[in-house]
Amino acid sequence: MHTRRTFLRQAGLALGAGPLGAQEGPTFSSDVKVISVLATVRTKDGAIVQDLTKDDFILTEDGRRQTIRYFSRETNLPLVLGLLVDTSGSQRMVLGEEQEASYRFLEKVLREEVDKTFLVHFDYRPEVLQNLTSSRVQLEKALERLTLPFQYRGGGGTTLYDAVYLCSNLITKKLTGRKAFVLLTDGEDHGSRVPIEMAIEAAQRADTLLYSILFSDDTFAGGFGGGDGKGVLRKMSRETGGGFFEVSKKRSLETIYDQLQEELRNQYSFGYTPDGTGKGKAFRAIRVATRRPGLVVQARSGYYAN
Repeated sequence: MHTRRTFLRQAGLALGAGPLGAQEGPTFSSDVKVISVLATVRTKDGAIVQDLTKDDFILTEDGRRQTIRYFSRETNLPLVLGLLVDTSGSQRMVLGEEQEASYRFLEKVLREEVDKTFLVHFDYRPEVLQNLTSSRVQLEKALERLTLPFQYRGGGGTTLYDAVYLCSNLITKKLTGRKAFVLLTDGEDHGSRVPIEMAIEAAQRADTLLYSILFSDDTFAGGFGGGDGKGVLRKMSRETGGGFFEVSKKRSLETIYDQLQEELRNQYSFGYTPDGTGKGKAFRAIRVATRRPGLVVQARSGYYAN
């Protein structure tokens, strides 16, 4: 018999003396205040560009040019990945496909003893199914629990914003290095205690990229309707520097996962020390561009200084 554990209780254990506290996560230390930015560069046709150098980039903060002090094209930097899966009524017919594709994705992307992943599902409330781990076996067992009957209650609880907010504040904010969430959902939120703006801010403060995968059951007729799930997911991804994908008849979830895997392994990493002229501002806008014409840069829109 499965015993439900509330998100706050589980996350509290994770950040204390439990499994997460006992594990070493990816860390990158520095003696100076450095703002880190991850960027993906694509051609207009969507192909990833891998051959740029530091001199090919222009980075600004609030419109002012900044000096890029650290630059890397490393594709093997450790990764902390959170898989956040919508298990509300609107997703119940696609959960099986989500489960199978997610395991294959993690099997490809997760390097044991290097990367760490956690699994959270959300319907009426967010709950941890697997704490941070490098074990594919543990993740497989957790993914199997996405199909348990207690997740098929009727109704409209879909706490997407709460899931992002809590995972950012209670898990990734405590860690350093590359951090990303993969959101598997139709983008409709019903019942969250925090608004979308607070969820995005929490992810930005935790330096966490949000990769959104719009996946919906077209046969579901029990939802509230009238929402803009696609717009919500695009906004969350754009402002945190992640990407947006949509499952369709022409684009399967597994195909999207392959694209996402390629993106996660081909990111540019920047570090800069702010020039200090923006003191007093809570949020500072970042823009990354390339000198090479015709390229599209995907990076977070800014950071919170305090």
